[in-house]
Amino acid sequence: MPMGDRVNLAYSGSSVTRGRATGIVIATGMETEVGQIAELLRKTKNDDTERTPVGRAVWKFYQFCRRILGLEGTPLQVTLSKFALLLFAFAIVLVIIVFSASLWKITDEVLLYGICVGVAVIPESLLAVLTVTMAVATKAMVRGNVIVRQMPSLEAVGGVTNICSDKTGTLTQGRMITRKVWLRGDLAGTVEGTANPYDPYSGTVKWSADLAGSCLNTFLKVLTLCNNATVSDGKKEPETDSSSIITSEDAEWKAIGEPTEIALKVFAMRFGRSVSGGDTLVAEHPFDSSCKLMSVVYGNEIEQTRHVYTKGAVEVLLTKLTETEEFKKEILAKAEELAGQGLRVLCIATKPMNGDAQDCHDRAKVESELQFVGLAGLYDPPRPETAGAVEQCRAAGVTVHMVTGDHIKTATAIAYEVGILNMNTPLKSNTVMAAADFGALSDAEIDCLDELPVVLARCSPLTKVRMIEALHRRKAFCIMTGDGVNDSPALKQADVGIAMGDRGSDVAKEAADMVLTDDNFASIVTGIQEGRRLADNIQKFLLHLLTSNLAQVILLLIGLAFKDVNGNAVFPLSPLEILWANLVTSSPLALGLGLEEASPDILRRPPRSLRSGVFTLDLVRDQLFYGLASGSLCLCAFMLVNYASSGQGYYLMAEGCNESGHDECDLVYRARATTFSTLAFLLLVTAWEVKHFHRSLFNMDERATGPFSVFKTIYHNKFLFWSVVAGFVMIFPIVYIPYLNTEVFKHKGLSWEWGVVAGCVVVYIALIEMWKACKRRLRLGLDSHPVTQGQAQV
Repeated sequence: MPMGDRVNLAYSGSSVTRGRATGIVIATGMETEVGQIAELLRKTKNDDTERTPVGRAVWKFYQFCRRILGLEGTPLQVTLSKFALLLFAFAIVLVIIVFSASLWKITDEVLLYGICVGVAVIPESLLAVLTVTMAVATKAMVRGNVIVRQMPSLEAVGGVTNICSDKTGTLTQGRMITRKVWLRGDLAGTVEGTANPYDPYSGTVKWSADLAGSCLNTFLKVLTLCNNATVSDGKKEPETDSSSIITSEDAEWKAIGEPTEIALKVFAMRFGRSVSGGDTLVAEHPFDSSCKLMSVVYGNEIEQTRHVYTKGAVEVLLTKLTETEEFKKEILAKAEELAGQGLRVLCIATKPMNGDAQDCHDRAKVESELQFVGLAGLYDPPRPETAGAVEQCRAAGVTVHMVTGDHIKTATAIAYEVGILNMNTPLKSNTVMAAADFGALSDAEIDCLDELPVVLARCSPLTKVRMIEALHRRKAFCIMTGDGVNDSPALKQADVGIAMGDRGSDVAKEAADMVLTDDNFASIVTGIQEGRRLADNIQKFLLHLLTSNLAQVILLLIGLAFKDVNGNAVFPLSPLEILWANLVTSSPLALGLGLEEASPDILRRPPRSLRSGVFTLDLVRDQLFYGLASGSLCLCAFMLVNYASSGQGYYLMAEGCNESGHDECDLVYRARATTFSTLAFLLLVTAWEVKHFHRSLFNMDERATGPFSVFKTIYHNKFLFWSVVAGFVMIFPIVYIPYLNTEVFKHKGLSWEWGVVAGCVVVYIALIEMWKACKRRLRLGLDSHPVTQGQAQV
């Protein structure tokens, strides 16, 4: 039986507000419900308590080696550590190739060339750019009401495939509204189209019959007088009659009081009832959990009468009514019908108060021989943005599960309203389940289900943990939301645990990876979008940095064939030019790519696979093509200037062209400057080309139109735009300033060679555009089918 239905039990940690009782202790310590929660929290994913002493020692040494090599940490950290180790090994191989090409005659020039090749492989600015990008993403999360407590969750949230969300306060507003009423005489009313639970003008009330002769006025009077809530539009005094409020102006409705009383007060204000009129409060008997009733006695000086107005639980108030048993059964049946629709039902009653004034303070006399007036059905409405957020999740290939402690009918009704369940799709047997039925299944039986429950009601802490474990066995990557101590085991077990910041307990926040400051489900979607944006941007600047590295490696390795008269290799790029391209030119561009906004289709794509991480097949293909294209064009630029323009074809260059720019090395220095300028310009163009892996540079944003749409697209990211402009401008001083060009960068100023540079840039853009067109035509890296729920695999 779910804990919420065990009305005969008191739990460890509960507070006793009043009264006394005698009970039998049936569990202590870790056997209590709180103890079981603590036991679930103690469990870790890599629990080694079952290992032997030798096994634990080996495991600890293994973990130590992984930490030394950087293989412990967030998924992104581990991926980049593996990549760094691979690059280090590759750099050693390249140095060996350089030494082998010189027949292992390692002179100063050969050693310097080998170092240059090794340096060209390493993206020196990667860690700095990654750190800044993640810091910016964390700040963006805060603006979206998401506080990141654990950095791995920032990287992982973009790959989420399933969301297990609580209902109250997350999918719903946490604010009650009077949804249905049933009055004596079988008159029913329904409130429809309510957007703001505090606004009495929001929505309409539809009645089942004519109101003439009904007890509606008495019903509204009870709701108004037996009520301590205050509802105001922010422009008039709270107790001003709502019928006098000017509705043509925008109002910011506010309420103070218990959610139940606010809902009843707003319903009365729909009919102009918000003040007590000529009635004066004589006595009040506040709500008491022991009797579940609230009563007030009001006197009217004009009519010289006193009346009792009472509201409370149906099962309690029925015993205090003067109605016939047959009518009481009818009232109870109607109350059960409303409860079956997911509504909280209150009974409304009244009576004239006869006798002495002293009797008004006797609760037993006040709450007896009452006359039934009606029933009020209240519910917690969904947040206005929840349905749209659920639809966004569906479009993004993320399945939303409602995991709640509420009644199954209440949960199902809300699930239909917010779009978790579809009215046009028939329910399967296991789509909506009670926790008792789910808990009765073994793990093997759960794994045999076609789909896991979308709505799971009356959940206990263990039920939520089992739901997370079942998702993990299906290779899903899931978010779990919660606010109470009982949610903390599931928050810790989930891939990304999200606690509620407004109403969440400290234990839940401590167990969570993220905290929602507004307790809003739509903020989770914002977090997923930001996580995907972060992953996209990391891929963009990785592609840019690795394109630069691959181009330089191709240039320098093939450049081993460029010999001088002594058989030594002549550098196509000087060491300082390599560092300038890697640090000064590429770093601001990579940082600008890390600041890119989310693409328009980011929530129309399925979740990315966390197995491949950022190094997807699409990224590798693009890196190879971009790197080969830019490296080949840089080689062509060097050869055109150094060999083709000399009129001699291939020749052995003069001695010392790696160190000084004497007259015999003039052509070499000019070819080196041409190669450097070509590489720099290609990197600037690449920064704009990698903004989207498939769309053309000239049609990057489908929303931009007009003759200046290209400029609007590239100027949208102002940091990247001005980084490209700055990189373009800075090339000319380096090429032309005397001494700086010849003695520091080992090149000379250009003249007609700028035509070669411009030609290489045009050819490069044409090659990239053709490559993207082929990718679109062959659908390389694109989804060939629409997103469906649960489609993505981790």
